[in-house]
Amino acid sequence: MYDEHDHPKCPIEKTMNIIGGKWTFIILRDLFYGPRRFGELQRSLKGISPRTLSMRLKELENEEIISRAIYSEIPPHVEYSLTEKGKTLRPIFDAMKEWGNEWDVLGRGEK
Repeated sequence: MYDEHDHPKCPIEKTMNIIGGKWTFIILRDLFYGPRRFGELQRSLKGISPRTLSMRLKELENEEIISRAIYSEIPPHVEYSLTEKGKTLRPIFDAMKEWGNEWDVLGRGEK
């Protein structure tokens, strides 16, 4: 009998499980521009709750897509940045941006 748990997921499905969550892609987009503090990310992602942002950042950290640096200055702060593994996602983002621009996905959907 076929059991989906006995078969490895396809690479696209694995990738989407990591970066396809709500807000995750947008968080990564912001981090492509450099390290960001929690508050900077929250301001950039209008509508995200602090709890959701914290959860998404922890998921990305667990997947080794981002790293978290704690600075014990006064006041203390934390910065999030892409790891080398995270930076390898850039071509995916660039391809999606190019496709969206070419097909005007926010507009008529026509070329």
